[in-house]
Amino acid sequence: MQKLYTLFLSSFLLVFQFSWAQQPTKPNSVEIYHQIQKLNFLGSVLYIAAHPDDENTRLISYLANDKKARTAYLSLTRGDGGQNLIGPELRELLGVIRTQELIEARKIDGGEQFFSRANDFGFSKNPTETLQIWDKNQVLSDVVWAIRKFQPDIIINRFDHRSPGTTHGHHTASAMLSMEAFDLANNPEQNPEQLQFVSTWQPKRVFFNTSWWFYGSQEKFKAADKTNLINLKIGTYYAALGKSNQEIAALSRSRHQSQGFGATGTRGEEDEYIEFLKGDTPKDKTNLFEGIDTTWNRIKGGKAIGDILYAVEKNFDFKNPAASVPELVKAYSLIEELDDKHWKFVKSEEIKKIIAACTGLYLEAIADVQEITPGSTLKVKWEAINRSSVDMILNSIQSYPSTMTTQEINVLPRNKVISKTWEVELPADLNYSNPYWLNQSGSDGMYQVDDQKNIGIPDVLRQVKLTFNIGINNVTIPYERYVVYKYNDDVKGEVYQPLDIIPIVTSSIAEKVYIFNTDRSKTVSVKIIAGKDNVEGSAKLELPQDWKASPTEIPFTIDKKGQDIVAVFTVTPSSEASEISIKSLITVGDQEFDKEKIDINYPHIYKQMVLKTAESKAIRVKIKTRNEKIAYIMGAGDEVPKSLTQMGYKVAILKPEEITTEKLQNFDVLMTGIRAYNVVNALAYKQKILLDFVQNGKTMIVQYNTLDDLVTKDMSPFPLKISRDRVTEENAEVRFLAPNHPVLNYPNKITAADFKGWKQEQGLYYPNEWDANFTPILSANDQGEKPKNGALLVAKYGKGNYVYTGLSFFRELPEGVSGAFRLLANIIALGK
Repeated sequence: MQKLYTLFLSSFLLVFQFSWAQQPTKPNSVEIYHQIQKLNFLGSVLYIAAHPDDENTRLISYLANDKKARTAYLSLTRGDGGQNLIGPELRELLGVIRTQELIEARKIDGGEQFFSRANDFGFSKNPTETLQIWDKNQVLSDVVWAIRKFQPDIIINRFDHRSPGTTHGHHTASAMLSMEAFDLANNPEQNPEQLQFVSTWQPKRVFFNTSWWFYGSQEKFKAADKTNLINLKIGTYYAALGKSNQEIAALSRSRHQSQGFGATGTRGEEDEYIEFLKGDTPKDKTNLFEGIDTTWNRIKGGKAIGDILYAVEKNFDFKNPAASVPELVKAYSLIEELDDKHWKFVKSEEIKKIIAACTGLYLEAIADVQEITPGSTLKVKWEAINRSSVDMILNSIQSYPSTMTTQEINVLPRNKVISKTWEVELPADLNYSNPYWLNQSGSDGMYQVDDQKNIGIPDVLRQVKLTFNIGINNVTIPYERYVVYKYNDDVKGEVYQPLDIIPIVTSSIAEKVYIFNTDRSKTVSVKIIAGKDNVEGSAKLELPQDWKASPTEIPFTIDKKGQDIVAVFTVTPSSEASEISIKSLITVGDQEFDKEKIDINYPHIYKQMVLKTAESKAIRVKIKTRNEKIAYIMGAGDEVPKSLTQMGYKVAILKPEEITTEKLQNFDVLMTGIRAYNVVNALAYKQKILLDFVQNGKTMIVQYNTLDDLVTKDMSPFPLKISRDRVTEENAEVRFLAPNHPVLNYPNKITAADFKGWKQEQGLYYPNEWDANFTPILSANDQGEKPKNGALLVAKYGKGNYVYTGLSFFRELPEGVSGAFRLLANIIALGK
């Protein structure tokens, strides 16, 4: 068991530390000194909440940078169910983006990052529903695992476990699970299967990070009894860094770009309050760690290490950090002899980084390609340089997962590069670089991760790395570096990207949804991309027996890696109404490949690759349309225009500068994308043109906007007030308030069946007040709530029709929900 425990901690810490930072860090003297201060603090805090962006970055930064505590954020989900302000990615692809945003945020505020297997299935109004969909026992197990693995002295909950129904159900559930796990993590009968890798652990105390928001107003909070609260003064100014704590926190918060959470830093005194909930009661209302030994004396054998390292901190030479190296190496040797395996690995990794920084030791392993297939030969150029006067030897380098090793001993002279290029043979069974939590099919509420050791790791598990064994003062220190790809961009300069292991061939179907209104066949195009040179095989479509594809198989040959060819099939639908999946299957030799490769590229995160099943949805359904020409103004990003094209409409996406009276004369319908009135500033002065378009006999359809930061208050021709009302139960009963209205009858007869099979939610940010000129069409509500009647509002304005809808067409159409297509066709046809 001890060996398993050791292997787990070593593997976990190295993956956790190095897989994030594709670009090597190069700390200056001030940053090195800050790391030494943190090295000498042996206390830890775990902050727990539900989603990316729930965390209080001011408090995380304060704990990590002012108190020097090892601080981590456990986000139970990866934010898959949110909206996306920067692109069209939703669900698991959005979860990948938000995962990386959290990782980038922690790099700034000094924290670490963990997750559970819980899937953000969308807004939930109470924790009971949340814990049913999540599988409470599994998520509770993950929280217990995080506590045992991280061993926090202090736990801080972002939300209140005592107030269900007052906030997002995920929020309350995260606090409830934290409170349970606080008591269970030290019980060996709780999740005993974990104990081969970690030990039981009892945190000292748990708090709730309260604020005026939980009291309803700042005035109420000022008047509240604070005798049970600890007041933390978090407005620290870090003179050596030239930033206030709040400025660091704002930079961290601003990494959440997909959610539009850019923040402006503040300066000066500021308070944070935490409420004691359970554990050892602190008497000192200013000291979180009261009664907890946070010195090296807390561990057996630690005093001798502390004697060395406190002197290193006291005598640190900012002009010559390398002067500390001899004592740091002595301390490293003593740390390696500790019996406490947890602190041994934590502090060993910390001090190794400090030694490398003090000597300017630069180690790098660069691949000659960004993508490569298993079983291939990878060229890796490694570089080692010692930029100090410290005597240093490169004892050996080992590659993993291949077994290539050099035993050649090289002295690393001051400021001289040693570099070689290796050819590394990659194993044929090397895993693809897919986010590990997406490798298996999960449920609506849970990701499937079977390997206990991987649960909670934030990033993609990358395997190809080199270990540089560096000798200093007769002590060998191993440094692992993951192999990455680097190139020079003419504008950006040096650019780092992760090395991705990809399939020999991937494919993608041209459209995500195909609509078959009649028995007529449609062409379905499949793009096939080679992951290496000289790929020869065949492509086919997997369909139910009553659907046909012609030809049944298409052979292909691709000469060069990265090139693609398109295979075109003719698909004939069933004569019966149905919804089916079309899957692309590629055969190369005796191997079959069914994955689509999706690249996610945004400047604020590292490039991400996701492998998903190459499939599309096909719907055999009667949808009547009237061939309207549609102008679409993109908002925060959605794929509704693609769905409209599939329905047979002619769609043009208009840029803000193209919104002119002359241009709009060519269209019958104008439609705004989600949150357009939150993000398209030009709509503030284009609104008269749009409303004139309606008044002259055309139709305008406005999809949901949030109530904050509207670019204009006059987005509607009549008064309309957006609220936070939503219907999160996608199968909630839908009632027709205006059953005879054309929108429910022409050209398609809408029935209750059209609201079956909706995904995640029915809609969000419904208006709750509107002018009498509007006709509310639909009514629905979550269980136990009052009816919400603002999902679809239609008003006559002049000769035309103005429509406001909070229905989640942006989710339902890409998912191929037939009823959503039929209803939208009727909304578009109102002008007829």
